[in-house]
Amino acid sequence: MSNVVEASEEKPYLNLRIDLDPALVAAVMIESGIETKKSGTGVKAMDVSPVDADLLEAVVKLVKLFDTPDEMKFLAPLIIREIIYRLLKGKQGARLSQLITTEGDAQRISRVVRQIRENISQPLKIEDTARSLAMSVSGFHSHFKSVTAMSPLQFQKQIRLQEARRLMLGENMDVAIASFRVGYDDPSYFSREYKKLFGIPPHRDIAKLRSNLGK
Repeated sequence: MSNVVEASEEKPYLNLRIDLDPALVAAVMIESGIETKKSGTGVKAMDVSPVDADLLEAVVKLVKLFDTPDEMKFLAPLIIREIIYRLLKGKQGARLSQLITTEGDAQRISRVVRQIRENISQPLKIEDTARSLAMSVSGFHSHFKSVTAMSPLQFQKQIRLQEARRLMLGENMDVAIASFRVGYDDPSYFSREYKKLFGIPPHRDIAKLRSNLGK
């Protein structure tokens, strides 16, 4: 979730997203000889660290290429390699190196996250899931929380409620049908859980969202 607090023609808002290919990260690590230290703790859902001058300069070079499309195709791949190199050398190096760990904890947990999203209405069987990952139940809980910042059931609940909100707002689905679609058998219980997450009951929340969107 994000919110743009200021944007105008004089001061436009610029958002830059770079998808980092694990194969490219691995290539840069091998070619540069960089060895990142493994962190003693699990990978967190999010992290923030200061941007050093060299990394910032590389990012700015990439942004400037949008003004010269003819140079973009040739120079952008080189600059992205530099950005990866700077990231690997910086405080996020250990985090980035996780991308090339074939069966790292983050990769295994990401498979569970994908399964939860794809089978949103199905119950989450913790013991079976932990066994499929060759983890203990406590280990699964610990690794899952380190990656998503939530327990497996908390994560599933949030994903379900967010999807129900989308169905009611985008597909004009009523509360009972939306709640059943995402795995709730009791609309009243669904409404209580919805209010806990979004602050107000489903009907009022959707009405407010539609009013804000001018629908």
